[in-house]
Amino acid sequence: MADHDKTLSTEVTVSAYYRVHPEDRQAFIDAVIPEMRAAQKMPGCIYYAFAQDLTDPNTFHLLEGWADQEAYENHEEAESFLSALSTVVKTVRILHREGVRYDIARMHIDDPRGKVS
Repeated sequence: MADHDKTLSTEVTVSAYYRVHPEDRQAFIDAVIPEMRAAQKMPGCIYYAFAQDLTDPNTFHLLEGWADQEAYENHEEAESFLSALSTVVKTVRILHREGVRYDIARMHIDDPRGKVS
């Protein structure tokens, strides 16, 4: 898979995390991977990534970047998203979840490496 280009402009960004029951971890992964691959191919998807937390194998972080509201809404209505959502809701015990959608007015590139001498 190619690297994400987070310097591309997004109008909509989603940041969420899920902490799942340890026994349901693999079911969550199996539901999310096909959706993640499908979302990454959708028009207007700048980036879409799930990542396992480095300190808790049952916690997963989601970061989505969409070019505009239409692209975001198309994803929310896509069969791949609705299928994954249905599977997770019906088969995975979510112990905690938080998600935030941001409507982006302006982006700034963040590169703190210049602070290190």
